[in-house]
Amino acid sequence: MIELQNVKKSFGETVAVNDLSLTIGEGQVVGFLGPNGAGKSTTMRMIVGFLGPDAGQITVNGESVLENPRATKTLIGYLPENNPLYEEMLVRDSLRFTQRLRAGAGGKDAIARVVEETGIEKVYYRPIGELSKGYRQRVGLAQAILHKPEILILDEPTEGLDPNQRVEIRSLIKEIGQKRTVVLSTHVLQEVRSTCDRVIIIDKGGLVADADIETLMSQAQGAKHVIVEVEGAEPVEAIKALDGVIAVDLLPSAAAGRDRLTVATEGATELRPRLFQLAKERDWIIWELYQEEVSLEDVFRNLTVGPERGAEDTEDADA
Repeated sequence: MIELQNVKKSFGETVAVNDLSLTIGEGQVVGFLGPNGAGKSTTMRMIVGFLGPDAGQITVNGESVLENPRATKTLIGYLPENNPLYEEMLVRDSLRFTQRLRAGAGGKDAIARVVEETGIEKVYYRPIGELSKGYRQRVGLAQAILHKPEILILDEPTEGLDPNQRVEIRSLIKEIGQKRTVVLSTHVLQEVRSTCDRVIIIDKGGLVADADIETLMSQAQGAKHVIVEVEGAEPVEAIKALDGVIAVDLLPSAAAGRDRLTVATEGATELRPRLFQLAKERDWIIWELYQEEVSLEDVFRNLTVGPERGAEDTEDADA
């Protein structure tokens, strides 16, 4: 289990992490989200012991990261965003080197195990410098799980990959996550939906959301949007007059003689039955009618986009 209690970290006058408290239990795959400069990478670096907090406490399975770093680091596998690898090494030699650095951790069969688990058999005898970005990420994952860690920290593991590589690494992370706790930082929100059980969102160094994805989306505040395409006279003004309608805007791609509209309504308003009734009364033909689902992107923007951002986004700009 990972626990942060009132953790703070600053770089000069820039506050990267501000009084952050959270707990991540065993066996969870957690998406760790936030805009650039939110403090994600700084938080991850403190959890793995690369940085020390200015205040507060971080524990891993009850052990303090500051007071007992050797014990906590044996529990954690870490893949940083830049995935530092020795490009002149063969994949085989890189894994052997990593195992020696960890004093043989994982046992004599560790390398064979991670090679199979991460699917790097084809490149095992190739120099890392000749590998694609996708295979480099696989090698980084192999190094991170070589010592059988209970916790895996992944900072932007699919950054720079093409769509096919993203799918492959995403599937690999999901499979790896069945055996251990995973904390995954990413800007690709689709990855969170397909991979994670829970979402933690921070902004300006502080916690703004912590819930499973469906709960988070069901609690999203703001207007609903209904898309309707109608054939009939003066639909815009008639729909605007309905109770609960905030705005009506024309959309492109309507066929000749039709109007395709997006209708913004107050959060609790269910507009579709009344649109059916209005169409019946005015002898309209409805060609399309549906309510747009709230997306994780909508939730993320609602929680993190606000005034006065940007000036503070200096250190940790890749977070």
